[in-house]
Amino acid sequence: MDNLVGLIEKNGLIFGFLCIGIIFLVGEMLSKTIFRAKIPGSAIAIFLGLLLGYLGGLWSDGEKGIAGISLFAGIGLLGGSMFRDFTIVATALGANLELIRKAGWLGLISLLFGIVLFFVLGVLLAFAWGFRDAASLCTIGAGACTYIVGPITGAAVGASSEVIALSIATGVVKTIAVTIFTPIAAKRIGLKSPESAMAFGGMMGTSSGVAAGLAATDPSLVPYGAVTATFYTGVGCLLCPSLFYLILNLFF
Repeated sequence: MDNLVGLIEKNGLIFGFLCIGIIFLVGEMLSKTIFRAKIPGSAIAIFLGLLLGYLGGLWSDGEKGIAGISLFAGIGLLGGSMFRDFTIVATALGANLELIRKAGWLGLISLLFGIVLFFVLGVLLAFAWGFRDAASLCTIGAGACTYIVGPITGAAVGASSEVIALSIATGVVKTIAVTIFTPIAAKRIGLKSPESAMAFGGMMGTSSGVAAGLAATDPSLVPYGAVTATFYTGVGCLLCPSLFYLILNLFF
């Protein structure tokens, strides 16, 4: 066992990939077997990751979550800023200009309106929780956009780790809500055409939630909703830690 532990600690990053892969596998299994794909496996995996991080922090009596345990130190590197930023860049490179042109003005307007709407709602929620500094308000507001925009914004504006965790949790709740309520409200909001799917993707923004919700509504609409939802994260990462943060700084 000592030799095995030593081998794992020397190859912490590889072991971190293995652990995350297992968590995602468990999340997908729970999504298909228990929740009947109503909640995406990625959302369940994120919840499991937060739970393990909390338990790891209690076990190690530290502030690094599960990475505080030497055996899982590689997860700290895997979840660090370098891999996070690489993931964002890789996601942005997956889009092309032809898809943007297909979305047209409808996608652009819905995209900007959706980001501003959820950012303002997130800021109001943070204000109601008692936060009064611009960094915390901006980070939680960004988390209301998506659970990816939140931590990136928090790192950029210098928010605390607790606030960043809240922003992630806010984004996860939004993803699950979009997934569950999309098929329920589809008929009432007229979600039945490619154009409406593009507008919906731009408004909601959370790629996994939009894709899962549209798949439960009409699988043929998924690509159209994914077009605008894909750019939502990139635009949010651009606006939240810059323009929106400067605006909040004027008032707080």
